[in-house]
Order: sequence, then structure tokens, then C-alpha cells
Amino acid sequence: MTRVALVTGAGSGIGRAATLALLNAGYAVVLAGRRREALEQTLALAAATPAALAVATDVTSEASVNALFAAIEARYGRLDVLFNNAGIGAAALPVDELSFEQWSQVIAVNLNGSFLCARAAFRLMKRQRPAGGRIINNGSISAQVPRPLSAPYTAAKHAITGLSKSLALDGRAHNIACSQIDIGNAGTDMTERMSRGALQADGSYRPEATMEVKHVADAIVQMANLPLDVNIPQLTIMATQMPFGGRG
Repeated sequence: MTRVALVTGAGSGIGRAATLALLNAGYAVVLAGRRREALEQTLALAAATPAALAVATDVTSEASVNALFAAIEARYGRLDVLFNNAGIGAAALPVDELSFEQWSQVIAVNLNGSFLCARAAFRLMKRQRPAGGRIINNGSISAQVPRPLSAPYTAAKHAITGLSKSLALDGRAHNIACSQIDIGNAGTDMTERMSRGALQADGSYRPEATMEVKHVADAIVQMANLPLDVNIPQLTIMATQMPFGGRG
């Protein structure tokens, strides 16, 4: 039986790389993201697309997420893996200069979106036969230590750790495993600026090392491929030379 995976934020970066890696590993993959054209661009990079379904989705909308999972159930009848990847950042500003709207947008996508998708996944994974599945949450290195001027993103990612641990505990009774992957400086459009210089804890700007996003995608496939009686609760993968401990 072909296993089915859902990737949110599949139109670019880590989500795109994970989608392609899961397709290459034999999964049927559902691509979710706000921009359908970006999802189609991801599919155009795949060697074979019949095993894929693109669904334009706003993860901050309960109705949109419900429609996404209805489409998954109608097409495939089940979901085996959810990669909760969709996320955004806010402008690098001191906390006293952040607007509530800027804060709320980050929380809505990174935390509320992950909750809505995980809740829908739980509902489907509990009633499908055989029951169970795996949820992988994108935590980020910021789930462990902050960058300067990153309060909304860091707060949301710390909350993802609590969500992941709760889902892992509550999922036991239903054969649902939950993992978190904390990624540091994967080479995507979001980290391209790192090569020019990033703000450090001491106030300086220095270039930072990055790694090929392929390594992140390979790690996600490894986590997805585990049998449900095995789990990696939290995995950190990062560029070896990037600032990490204390961000310095």
C-alpha cells in the first residue's frame, strides 16, 4: 500500500525539498500552500507527478484546513505522514517596536497553523484503517535558542516544542507518533542573506555557514520511514559551522 504524506509550505524551500524527497521515496504526496502557482512549480520539478495532489491552503483558516483534509480523504482515504512545515518570520525589530499585527501573523501561521493541521491529522489518523500515522513538526533551531530581534518567531517555535511533546504523548493511545525537526541554516532563499552577514548576539554582522537543503529532506524521509513503534522525538540538523550555542 502506497503511503500518503502531506507537506505544508510545499511551494518553496524546505517544504519543496521535502516534497520531492518523499515523492522519490515512493510516497503519494499532498502539497499544501497559499500560492497554487508555487505548488505547481514544485510539481514541475518532480520526476513523476501522478502520485501528487496540490491543494491551495491557508493554514491559518480552520475552514481551509478542513477542506484540505477532506480532499486528502476523498483522494487517498488516509494520511500516514504530516510534515507541519509552513512558517513565516517577522521583521527583525526590538520587541517594543513590533506591532501586534506582526506578532499575530507569525503566531497564526507557525503555531495556529500547526495546531489546525495536527488536529485534523489526528481526526483522520484515528478513524482510518489501519489507524495511526506520524506527525513531524518543523521546530527550527529557534525552538532551542533565539536569534537577536526574533521574539515572535522564537516564541512560536518554542511553543511548537510543547505542542510536539503533547501530541507525542496524546498520540500513544492511537498509534500516532509525533516528532520535531530543528533545522539550522538550510540553504534556501530564506537563508541566502546569511552568506552576506547576519546579526549576531554581540551586535556585529557576520556571514554564517549554510548546508544543502537536501540533507534536511533526507532526514525528514528517514523520520517518515520509521515504523510507528519507533520515534525520534526531537532531531537537530544544522550547518556545522553556524553559530548555535548562545548564538555566538
